[in-house]
Amino acid sequence: MDIICAVWRQKINFVGENSFGMTKIVKIFLLVSLALFLNGCFTGVESTKKITEKDVQRAIQQMENGNRGSSIHVAADSLTVWHEGKSFWCVDNQARLIFKPSVNYDIDTLALKGNKLIYSGYGTNKQLDNSEVVDIYFDFDGLHLVYPTGKTLAEVNRHSFAIPFLIDDDVVKDIANQLVNKTVYVKTPIWYGINDGYQINGRRFVPVVITAIKPGDKVHPLRVEFRAADNGDEAFLWMKVPGSEGVGRDFDSLFSFTDIRKQYPDISPSIWSNIVYGKVAEGMTKEECRLAMGNPANVRQLPDQSGLREYWYYDGGRYLFFVDGLLKEFR
Repeated sequence: MDIICAVWRQKINFVGENSFGMTKIVKIFLLVSLALFLNGCFTGVESTKKITEKDVQRAIQQMENGNRGSSIHVAADSLTVWHEGKSFWCVDNQARLIFKPSVNYDIDTLALKGNKLIYSGYGTNKQLDNSEVVDIYFDFDGLHLVYPTGKTLAEVNRHSFAIPFLIDDDVVKDIANQLVNKTVYVKTPIWYGINDGYQINGRRFVPVVITAIKPGDKVHPLRVEFRAADNGDEAFLWMKVPGSEGVGRDFDSLFSFTDIRKQYPDISPSIWSNIVYGKVAEGMTKEECRLAMGNPANVRQLPDQSGLREYWYYDGGRYLFFVDGLLKEFR
């Protein structure tokens, strides 16, 4: 084991000295393999904490995200160039809590959800430490609302600045101009009913036509409505604003402009039908199962005399059992 550890340390030194000549996937493979060996070196115990397949996929995804731009883009304006009359959608009545109290309205009963607030300017207040923080002014139904940001003008002008519970109407329109009436391929089978908002069983990797971009809710700023190109089923997905903070729910994790089916010409029509509906069947490969169900939460490998046995565990007690790379049993 000492010899193996020494060899791998030399490999990592080689990667460090020749990082520009190594592919990204090889780097990840070396790092993950090193972690496995070093655990054995330092503890002397073979049953150390497992590095799961999810860990590897997360590392690959993070690296890809760091080197890939979004398929759609939004040019968000900073506060200093906002024009009076610019509108913001309010997506939750809790927005009343972010504004300063006033004798002109009852803060506890102020109903703002679903309405537009109109920007009317900003001002600054000097603090005890002589710093100046910004107040932003809005008009709504004859009322004057003041949002104290608690931030300096320089901080407010940063791209990531967002006002809680408010969605910039210009951003909604910008994304709508890029997506409405476009045919895309949806990646998730978790759809939401267009009328009641309840989760429904959808299909993945099928073409859909985006019909509308609307303000979302306090968690997901955007609501992307679409219609299935083949049977007309209507649904929507929650999406975050491109370039905003947070992981997941961006356009590229939900949709693709290219037909994903064409990337897998060797998968039979019957197997692809299973994948579209999120189903698996005995004999499917690991890649086919991953397309159907997504990445597992945990992976356990058990080599024996008859071959490599591998368990994939998912949330909710679901699991897949593979023998030599083919699905043998599942729940």
